[in-house]
Amino acid sequence: MKHVFVINPAAGQGKALEFIRPKIEWVCKKYELDYEIYVTEKKGDGIEFVSSRCKSGEALRFYACGGDGTIYEVANGAFGYPNAEFAAVPLGSGNDFIRLFGTKEEFLVLEDQVNGVPVQLDVIKCGNEIAVNQCSMGMDAEVCAMQGKIKKVPLVTGEGAYYIGCLYALARKFKNRFTIQIDDQEPFTRDCLFCVAGNSRWYGGGFMAAPLAQPDDGLLDFIIVESKLTRVKLTSLLNKYKRGEHLGWDITDFRRGKKLVIHSDKPAAVNVDGETKYVTDTSFELVEKGITFVVPAKSAFLKERGLIG
Repeated sequence: MKHVFVINPAAGQGKALEFIRPKIEWVCKKYELDYEIYVTEKKGDGIEFVSSRCKSGEALRFYACGGDGTIYEVANGAFGYPNAEFAAVPLGSGNDFIRLFGTKEEFLVLEDQVNGVPVQLDVIKCGNEIAVNQCSMGMDAEVCAMQGKIKKVPLVTGEGAYYIGCLYALARKFKNRFTIQIDDQEPFTRDCLFCVAGNSRWYGGGFMAAPLAQPDDGLLDFIIVESKLTRVKLTSLLNKYKRGEHLGWDITDFRRGKKLVIHSDKPAAVNVDGETKYVTDTSFELVEKGITFVVPAKSAFLKERGLIG
């Protein structure tokens, strides 16, 4: 197998390459690995590179060295290729996807990465894109779009940027009228703050939007939060939302399923693992065992699943 490290040089406040390259070279020489380092040059470059390399049919393990945006690019490039695995080397400010599998510090131990265990995970298909973590539509997608801009400000963390984005969206994007259908159930129309499809649990730099989601259970967690409270009241609930305490709210509709279809009369923001655009119609659909993710060798997740002793 060839080990391919895809590095976003903009991650880690522009220090990702100088930080991770010596570690890669050291561990690959120690284990005598066939390896390659690729440094992305622009947005979307990682998708094109990974996809083109996968077409060779060679057994490949890609390491997404960056933040959640780098994971998005590597996962989308590898999706659909059974010869490809991907791993995450967290160098960004959010690193939400890895939280279910371990800490940032654990994922930065490259010896545990190259000796990691490949695990098949579900993914969410949204049009021509996939998400390994979460998709959403409405106010929180607006927050995501704003967060991407705010994170460029020096010293602002991913979590801090999400809070600022929340305040902006509460002021400007408070209500969205959506018609929603889950699987083959009857469609319903509601005024929503947002609608989340969770494959895993966290987004926005540590907000637990889908606190019960598991990326290997063959189901998506759908969380629909209605726009019934005042802005002041919702602002006071942000920390509870962050801790994942919102499933029992009377404004929250929590269901599980395999596909959610949304229609909005007006263009609304849709978020696919941090990538945003405006649409009137979209769908979030489960693809079971859609991708192979490498979990570090000492991860508690592996023990919980009985994959290691």
